[in-house]
Amino acid sequence: MITTHQARSLIAAGEARADALGVPVNIAVLDAGAHLKAFVRQDSAVLGSIDIALNKARTAALFRAPSEALWDYAKPGGPSPGLENSNGGLTVFPGGLPLLDAQGALIGAVGVSGGAPSQDLEIAQAAAAALSA
Repeated sequence: MITTHQARSLIAAGEARADALGVPVNIAVLDAGAHLKAFVRQDSAVLGSIDIALNKARTAALFRAPSEALWDYAKPGGPSPGLENSNGGLTVFPGGLPLLDAQGALIGAVGVSGGAPSQDLEIAQAAAAALSA
């Protein structure tokens, strides 16, 4: 289970990386059941990215995989085209990461949206790294 303290630490680490990149983003931290634990919309972050950040985190939690890992399944011609339409809507591009404890158990997920996909992923990775700090 991810604690409130851990979730806040992830948000702080993500915000620090977003600030260093000069990219205002939305950051969502969910628990293992894909329920919201912590969230921030940085000043000037795009409003439309709120749902995307939440969905990236939800995708990572539900499938216990980085959100972009599902693209190969969901893309046209993939084994499960349209997969992104399942589970109330998934987001299958970079910025969502599962969060695992030291034993490898899922404790939650983080999702970031507001920058370019590579920036969202970098910010999510910085946030996730706060778990081991």
